[in-house]
Amino acid sequence: MTDKTGAEKTALTPATHTTPPARFSHGVRKGNILQVAGQVGFLPAVEGQPPTVAGPTLREQTLQTFANVRAILEEGGASWDDVMMMRVYLTDVDHFAEMNAIYNAYFEEQGLKEAPAARTTVYVGLPKGLLIEIDALAVLG
Repeated sequence: MTDKTGAEKTALTPATHTTPPARFSHGVRKGNILQVAGQVGFLPAVEGQPPTVAGPTLREQTLQTFANVRAILEEGGASWDDVMMMRVYLTDVDHFAEMNAIYNAYFEEQGLKEAPAARTTVYVGLPKGLLIEIDALAVLG
């Protein structure tokens, strides 16, 4: 679908992700804007099997969540350096310090040039067993 400027809106579902269970997309790109929907720590999809959580720890789930966000960024032609804003949702206020340490180490390893704006909040509505959700907004070009 194109708008008045001719920019197409493209839904993004990398091969590592399952088809969403409802009418939404894992990510959407329109022009140079890419929005990654909230991602959680599910391992890459296996056809015919339900999603599997990466593990019970915040570290395992956070690293897998970063991998899932990155897969959508790459599917849309973006990288971490294109991310302008990330929102992190934790299910436990006691996880803030650990998540910040994991976040800092991960992005240091990625060689991120400039850190995006970020917001972390506690959200208790994630499905049982999930500890973190992350969404991201990227601007390409």
